[in-house]
Amino acid sequence: MSTRRATIADVARQAGVSPSTASVVFSGNTPVSDATRRRVLDAAAALGYAGPDPRAASLRRGRSGIVGVVFEEHLGTAFLDPVKTLMMDGLADAVEPLGAGLLLLRDHDPTGAGPSLTSAPLDAAVLIGCSGLLRQSLDVVKARGIPVVVIEGDAGDDVPRIGLDNREAQRQAASHLRALGHRDVAVVALPARAGWERGWLSDDTAIAVDVTRERLAGAMDVFPDAPAYGAAGSFIDEGLAAGRVLFADASRRPTGVIAQSDLLAAGVIRAAEEAGLRVPEDVSVTGFDGIVVDGLAPYELTTLVQPATDKGRAAGAAVAAMLDGRPAATIHFTCVFREGNTTAPAPER
Repeated sequence: MSTRRATIADVARQAGVSPSTASVVFSGNTPVSDATRRRVLDAAAALGYAGPDPRAASLRRGRSGIVGVVFEEHLGTAFLDPVKTLMMDGLADAVEPLGAGLLLLRDHDPTGAGPSLTSAPLDAAVLIGCSGLLRQSLDVVKARGIPVVVIEGDAGDDVPRIGLDNREAQRQAASHLRALGHRDVAVVALPARAGWERGWLSDDTAIAVDVTRERLAGAMDVFPDAPAYGAAGSFIDEGLAAGRVLFADASRRPTGVIAQSDLLAAGVIRAAEEAGLRVPEDVSVTGFDGIVVDGLAPYELTTLVQPATDKGRAAGAAVAAMLDGRPAATIHFTCVFREGNTTAPAPER
C-alpha cells in the first residue's frame, strides 16, 4: 500500500480547483468563496492533508517550506487576471515537489496586518514584475539573503528573471494592422504605474511598469504617432471605458485598436458595438495574452498567445535550482501570433 503523503496538487485535483486556488485557501491571504473554501477543506480532510507545516519542514530540511510570491496590486485584484492565475498554477506545480507552499504577499500592505517580506519565514521569493514599489521589495529580500526570481521585470544581472518578448510580440500585432492598410490606430495600454487612474499617456508620462512600457514601444515602432490611453487595470470594464473615449468623436475614430491585453480588447469590442461600429468591418481590434474570454463569441481575437503557465513553472524551477545551490537561468519566452476574426482591411474613409 502506498504511503505517499498527500500534496496540495492532490487536494486541488480532488476539489476540482487549480493548485493556486488550493494554496490560497491555506494561506488565507486572498478571499475565496465559501463554497470553494469548503470544497478544498473537505478534499484536504478526505486525503489527510493538513496544509503546509513550516516547522516540520524546517526540522527536516533546515528550511521554512515557504516560497513568497509578491504582487504590487491588491491580491484580490491580482487573481481577477487570468494570466496571473495561470502563472500561479505553473509556479505551484513547480514548487510542489520541493514540499513547499506558496505564501502570497502584497508589496507594502497599507494595513500592516499579516506576514510581510520582513517577517515571514521565507526560503525564496518570486516577484511578479519589478517596477515601482516592488524594487523596494527587492532590496528587502536581498538584505535578508533570500533567493529571488522576477517574472516580467528586470532586477539586474544578478537576479534570474522569467521574461517575455513583449516589444517584439506587440510589434507583430501592429505590423499586422499596418499590412491591412490601417493608418489611424490607437493603443489601449495597461496601467503606467501602481495606483494609475485611467487617462491619456503623453510623451512625458512616467511609465514604471515594464510590461506596459515594452508593449507600448512595440506598437510605437510601427505607429509612432498613435495616441495611447492607459487603463486602470486589465479588466473588460476598463477596456469598455477606454473604447468609449476612443469612439466618442466620429471624426477622429481609429480604424484599428491595439489593446495590451485580451480583457481590454474584449471591452473595446463592446464599446465599438455600443457606438454602432462593426468589428472588424469598421474597426479592427487586437489583444494580447491568448486567454479564453467568456462571452466573447462570435469573436475570436487576433492576439499574441503567451505561455503564462510555463512562465510560472520556469520561475519555480529557478527557485528549486537556487535552493539546491545551482545557478538559475534567466529565460525569455516567445509569444505566438494568432489571427482571429477581429481584424480586417482598413475601411474606406
